[in-house]
Amino acid sequence: MREAAFVRQNKEKWIAFEKAIALGRNTNPDELANGYIQLTNDLAYAQTYYAESKTLLYLNELAAQAHQKIYKNKKENRNRIVDFWRTEFPLFFRQYHKTMGIAFLFFIVASAIGALSALNDPTFVRLILGDAYVNETLNNIANGDPAAIYKGGSEIGSFLGITINNIRVAFLAFSFGVITSIGTAYILFSNGVMLGAFITFFYTKGVFFEANKQIWLHGTIEISVIIIAGCAGLIMGNSILFPKTYSRRISFMKGAKDGLKVVVSTIPFFILAGFIEGFITRYTNMPNWLAIFIIAASLFLIVFYYLAYPIILNKKYERQLHTTAGKP
Repeated sequence: MREAAFVRQNKEKWIAFEKAIALGRNTNPDELANGYIQLTNDLAYAQTYYAESKTLLYLNELAAQAHQKIYKNKKENRNRIVDFWRTEFPLFFRQYHKTMGIAFLFFIVASAIGALSALNDPTFVRLILGDAYVNETLNNIANGDPAAIYKGGSEIGSFLGITINNIRVAFLAFSFGVITSIGTAYILFSNGVMLGAFITFFYTKGVFFEANKQIWLHGTIEISVIIIAGCAGLIMGNSILFPKTYSRRISFMKGAKDGLKVVVSTIPFFILAGFIEGFITRYTNMPNWLAIFIIAASLFLIVFYYLAYPIILNKKYERQLHTTAGKP
């Protein structure tokens, strides 16, 4: 059978099954199982006759989504929350790596704009960060401790205040996606410009290394997760702009649900970043090797969980799906 005829013959069935999976309907278990069996049969057929085709890629992705749905519908146990971060979210997030890459590139460009603006206009930093903050930091630099501002307040108070504020920024970046991706792009842009100006300010004062050694202790996780929250907003915003095969309403519902899941995944990381900023960053006289170790470990944690682990886990489940599809 020609590929076009195969697609035409099964298209409506696949789309109906895809919508049922995407919307999370309470599908009858027998119907779900029957649909999954038909889908894996079609997948096996496509693997045999249409290798490396777009049809095969589509069926692979749909089968992975169906597997997640069936896995999710198993009787929940006490480890449901653990399973979300260990298995469910990484499997789900792999499909949005490209969106996260776009959010990252946009943030980097915004940071470069902030850095260039601060280099060429000494008043730009005051405009972005405010006179009070700049004046206090200048006094700290004059006293030989450029990151002394992180020593203010109690450890627990700083931890709670910072964590709550970071989570607020994350949900803001996500919620602005309701006015399409432009809203989230604005949040990413403003935070990127602020970071670029902030880092460049220390560079112009000749304390680049001393300041960054402390800033990135918590900033590695904090900034990374703000970008990921921006990814969540882009997911929701793009669902409005690009509904694909769905109606715009259904696409938005799916995008909002997927984006919220991404934001929820960031909460433990924001708590960790708040803990580091509240309890560790204030020790500005810590050895350089220790600061670099904490920064490197934080970067590894983010890269592994949001990039490497989803790829590893999805490849594992794809092999299982192929094995299942190949059985008679």
